[in-house]
Amino acid sequence: MKLDGGLVTRAARKGSVGPLGDAADNARNLEAAGYDGIWSAELDHDPFLPLVLAAEHTTRIQIGTSIAVSFARNPMILANIGWDLQAYSSGRFVLGLGSQIKPHITKRFSMPWSHPAARMKEMIDAVKAIWECWETGEKLSFRGEFYQHTLMTPMFSPGANPFGPPPIHLAAVGDLMTEAAGGSADGWISHGFTTPSYVREVSLPALERGAARAGRDPMDIEVSMPVFIVTGETEEEMASAAQAARQQLAFYGSTPAYRPVLEHHGWGDAQDELNRMSKQGQWVEMADVIDDTMLGTFGVVAEPQNLASGVAASYGGLIDRMSFGQGLRADGPWGEVREALRAIPGRSHQ
Repeated sequence: MKLDGGLVTRAARKGSVGPLGDAADNARNLEAAGYDGIWSAELDHDPFLPLVLAAEHTTRIQIGTSIAVSFARNPMILANIGWDLQAYSSGRFVLGLGSQIKPHITKRFSMPWSHPAARMKEMIDAVKAIWECWETGEKLSFRGEFYQHTLMTPMFSPGANPFGPPPIHLAAVGDLMTEAAGGSADGWISHGFTTPSYVREVSLPALERGAARAGRDPMDIEVSMPVFIVTGETEEEMASAAQAARQQLAFYGSTPAYRPVLEHHGWGDAQDELNRMSKQGQWVEMADVIDDTMLGTFGVVAEPQNLASGVAASYGGLIDRMSFGQGLRADGPWGEVREALRAIPGRSHQ
C-alpha cells in the first residue's frame, strides 16, 4: 500500500508566512521518510503553489492536490496548471479534484452550481480533451452541456508534455459522484468520513458501475483514502488523538450530504443531533456524540506496535494508498510503523 503525507501542517498554515514558508522542508522530510506521495489541500490557501516548491526540492515522491476545488475554476485553467506541474515535477503530479458543496461554490467562490456529478464528469473529460489537443495538435472541439472549448491557436498551446498528461483523481462521497470517478477519473479519493463497510458495500460498487458504463476496468482506477488514525506512545497522546478524531468526525457528520454513511450503520439520528448542534454553534460539544463504537468504526484505534495490523484488518486489499500524518517523528517506533503500513497489500493485490 502506498503511504501519503500532507504537505502543509495546520500549525504551518496558521503561521505568518503561510504554507509556502515550510513547503520545501516538509516535502524533503516526507521524501526522506520514505513516503510515496505528498498531498496539498485547498483550505485557506491556494493548493497548487506549494507543490511547485515540493517539486523543486524532491526527486522521487509523487505530488498532488487532495483536493483542489474544481468548480472554483474552469477546465482550461486546470489544464494549464496540470500541464505545468506535470512538466516541472518530471511526471510526478496528480491533479486531485473535488466538488465542494453548493454554498461554498455559489457564496464563497461566486461560481455556478448545477448537476454536480454530471458537471464534474464533463469537466474531467474537457480537461483531458484539452490535453489531447496539446499532445496531438488536432483541433480542439469539446462541446458539452456545461463546458465548450473550441478555440486553441498555436500561441496558446504549450504543445505535448514531455512526461505525458498527469492522472486526474476525483474525491467523491455519494453514488453519482463516485460513478463519475469510475467513468472518467484515473483515481478515486474516498472521503475520510467513511468506513470499510461503506467503501466495500456502497462506494466500490458505484465506482464499478461508472467504469462499466465507460467500458473501463475498475481495477485501473487507483483508490486512496485519508484514514482516521488514533494512535500514540502514551495514554495522553492516544486521548488527544481520539479527541481530535471525534471533533473532525462530528464536524463532517453535521453535514447532510454525509448522512448516508451514518445511516449505513444505523446512526441517522446522530446526524440530526450533530446538524442541530452545529447550527447552535456547539462545535466543541459535538465531539461527545461520537462514541467509542463510532470512533472505532470510522477510524483505526491502536498503539503504534498494533497499528499496521489494525489498518490491514480494516483496509487491506480495499484501498491502494492511505494518508498517515503521524509518522514523521524521528524518535520512537514511527519508522517501523511506516514500513509496516507500506507492506500491507493494496486493492490491486487482493
